[in-house]
Amino acid sequence: MHELETEVMQELWERQVSSVREIMEALNARAPRPRAYTTYLTIMTRLEGKGLLDRAREGRTDFYRPLYTRDRYTELRAHAEVDSVVEQFGEVALGHFARQMAELDPQRRRTLQRLARKK
Repeated sequence: MHELETEVMQELWERQVSSVREIMEALNARAPRPRAYTTYLTIMTRLEGKGLLDRAREGRTDFYRPLYTRDRYTELRAHAEVDSVVEQFGEVALGHFARQMAELDPQRRRTLQRLARKK
């Protein structure tokens, strides 16, 4: 996600459900330069298209909610990134991951190994 998509998702993870206008008002209140309603509408429509948001209409207003928790999204994103690196760089990437694991303190390494077995 690019920066504005991340800002929108962060706000939606906090709110759980929100309209475009509510997100715009919250983010513009903290922004050095306010953005237009159509900018937020475009971003939220793209996030829906990427499978990250669900949209439900109530009257004339669309409300959006995240389809994944922040933690689940992070997990899915990390999985996709690692898969991409391994696909692109193969054994070199795996060797690097192995060296990184070997350099961890033993307690952290055991914690990560337990986490890997759960999946």
